[in-house]
Amino acid sequence: MSAEQELLSNWRSLPPDKQEEVLDFVKFIHAKMVKTQPLTPANKSQLGKRLRQIRAEIVSSGEHLLTQDELEKEIANRRGGLQEPDT
Repeated sequence: MSAEQELLSNWRSLPPDKQEEVLDFVKFIHAKMVKTQPLTPANKSQLGKRLRQIRAEIVSSGEHLLTQDELEKEIANRRGGLQEPDT
């Protein structure tokens, strides 16, 4: 039995809540792995495609796209507002 088959067989024997935990863990490991890999031209292309797809979905939903100024304000707001550095 291959590792993939063994993993799937064991996963199927778990209750749904534990299956979800395993899936979350695998996603975590995958995200961690992807984060440590440098972007190659192929990865950049895939990222660009995904970002354009997300933008198209937002536009088609009628949602307002943020201007550069609105985006900067949103970022500052999420980071707790603009703060003066300590001197």
